[in-house]
Amino acid sequence: MADAAQSSSANDLGALPEWNLADLYPGTESEALFSDLDAAAGDAKSFKAQYAGKVATLSGAELGAAIAAYEKIDEIIGRVMSYAQLVYAGDMSSSENGKFSQSMRERATEIGSDLLFFGLEINRIEDADLEEKLKTPELARYQPWLRDVRVFRPHQLSDELEEMLHEKSVAGRGAWMRLFDETMAGLRFEHDGKELTAAEVLDRLSHKDAKEREAAARSLSKVLGENVKLFALITNTLAKDKEVEDKWRHYDRPISSRNRVNQVEDEVVDALVDAVAKSYPRLSHRYYALKAKWFGVEALDFWDRNAPLPDDDDSVIRWDEAERTVLEAYGAFSPKLAEIGSEFFKKNWIDAPVRPGKASGAFSHPTVPTVHPYILMNYQGKTRDVMTLAHELGHGVHQVLAADQGHLQADTPLTLAETASVFGEMLTFRSMLAARKDPKERRIMLASKVEDMLNTVVRQIAFHQFETRVHDQRREGELTPEAIGDIWMDIQGESLGPAIRFDDDYRVFWTYIPHFIHSPFYVYAYAFGDCLVNSLYAVYQDAEQGFAEKYLKMLSAGGTLRHKELLAPFGLDAGDPAFWNKGLSVIEGFIDELEAME
Repeated sequence: MADAAQSSSANDLGALPEWNLADLYPGTESEALFSDLDAAAGDAKSFKAQYAGKVATLSGAELGAAIAAYEKIDEIIGRVMSYAQLVYAGDMSSSENGKFSQSMRERATEIGSDLLFFGLEINRIEDADLEEKLKTPELARYQPWLRDVRVFRPHQLSDELEEMLHEKSVAGRGAWMRLFDETMAGLRFEHDGKELTAAEVLDRLSHKDAKEREAAARSLSKVLGENVKLFALITNTLAKDKEVEDKWRHYDRPISSRNRVNQVEDEVVDALVDAVAKSYPRLSHRYYALKAKWFGVEALDFWDRNAPLPDDDDSVIRWDEAERTVLEAYGAFSPKLAEIGSEFFKKNWIDAPVRPGKASGAFSHPTVPTVHPYILMNYQGKTRDVMTLAHELGHGVHQVLAADQGHLQADTPLTLAETASVFGEMLTFRSMLAARKDPKERRIMLASKVEDMLNTVVRQIAFHQFETRVHDQRREGELTPEAIGDIWMDIQGESLGPAIRFDDDYRVFWTYIPHFIHSPFYVYAYAFGDCLVNSLYAVYQDAEQGFAEKYLKMLSAGGTLRHKELLAPFGLDAGDPAFWNKGLSVIEGFIDELEAME
C-alpha cells in the first residue's frame, strides 16, 4: 500500500491542468507578438523624442499624461516578457525556449533603453516643484509610483552610466542567471534506477521510507557536488557584480538596495532577523528535538528533517480534492476570494504536472493587469502540495485584486507580496485541521504545519544570514566552494540545532536554491510575510465583523500603500519590535500544543 501511495502517476493524482498561455500570445512566432514589439519600439522612440530633456519643465497635467503614455508602452514590454518567461519556465531544457527567452529579453532591453531617461529626469525634479505639480489630478493618481521611483534618487548614476548598465544586463547578470537555470533544469539525479529531475528528487526527501530519503539525499549531493565549482563561480561572479554596482550607487550594505525595492526600512528588517535568530532555541531546536523523540533517536539525519511522521499514512491527495479543499477554505472566509480563485481552475491558469525541464518549485506570475496571473507548481499529491496550491492561489488572487491599480502601481513590495499567500495557507490549514477529529491525525496535521512555518520563517532567515555572510566575505576576495560550504554548514547548525545531524554530503545543498541567484536577499520576505500573517490572523480570530472586507481592501491597494498604512486598520505596526515576537509566538504555541499531546 505504501508503494502504491508513493506513485505520482496521472491515475493517482487525477487530471492535472496545464496552462494555456494564449491569453498572452498564441505562440512564439505569432504576428500579435511581433506586432506588439514593433509598436512598443516605435512608441518608445516617439516618447523619447517628445519628452527627453523636458520632463522637469512639464506641468502637472502634462507630466501625468506622459506617465500614462509611458505606462502603456511599459505594459506591452511586460506582456511580452511575461510570456517569454512562462514559455521558458515550462521547459528550460529546450534550446528553442532558451533562444526565444533571450531574444525577447534583448529586444525588451533595447526598447527600454529609449525609456530609461524618463525615471532619471523625474528624479531630478526638486521636491517642492513636484509637490506643486501633484496638485493636478492627472498626476496625483501616480503619486505612489513617483514616491517609489524617487526612493532611488540618492543612488542614481549619470544618464550614460544608467543606460550602459541597463543595456549590459542581458550579457551580464541576466546571462549568469540563465546559465544557472539551464544547468539546474538539465541535471538528472539517479534514484532507484531512474533519472529524476531536481523537483522529483527533492520530493523524495519527504518519502515515507527512510532508505528512499537517504538515497535521494545522496544522489542530490553527488550531482550537485559534481557541479559545485560552476555554482560557486556563478555565485562569486554575481556577488562581485552586485558589490561593484552597490559601490557606485553608494549603498552601505548588500541588503540595502533590496530593502529600497521592498519599501521597507533597514532597521525593520534587522529587527525581524534578530527576533527570528533569537527564537531558534525555542522554535526549531525544540521542535526537531521533539521530532527526533517521535522517531526514537537522539538526532535526525538531515534527510529526515522533512520526513513524514512514523504514523502518517502518506496517502496521495488527488488534484480535484486539493482544488475543493482550497476553494472551500477560501470561500468560508470570503465568497469573493473563492470566486476569483475558481477562475484559475476553470480557465487553465495553472500548470501543475512535473515535467522534465520544467522549472522546479512554484510561483504565481502576475503578468500584466490587462491579462491575468499564471501559476506554476509541481504537484505530487502531498499535503505540502495542497498548501503550496493554497499559497500560490493566494498570490494569484492578490494579483487579480490589485490589477485595478494599473500596470505601474499593481505590484506589491515583496515584504507584503507574501501576505495573501501565507494567509491563504493558514485558512486552508485551519480548515483541514478542523476536519481532523482523530488525535493522531490532528498531531500529524499540526506537526506538518509547524514544519512548513519553520521552513518559511527559520529556514528563510537562515538563508538570509547565509547570503549576508557570503556577500560580506566576497568583498574580501573570491570564495572557494569549500568556503561557501563552511558558511552554509555553520548557519544550518545554528538555525536547526543539535537535533539535526549533518555530514559532508549536505555541504553543497546551497547550490540548488534559485533565490540566491535571481533575487539576492529576497528570502527574508517569506519570514516577513509569515510573521505578519500570524499577527493578522490573530486579529481575524478576535474580530467580530468586517475583517474580510478590510482584508480585501488591503489586497486591492497593490503597491499604492506601504506596510505602515496597510496594517494600520488592523492595529498592527511592523516597526514595533514586539510585532515580530507576536508572530513568532503563534509558532511557539503550536509547538506547545504538540508537546502537550505527548
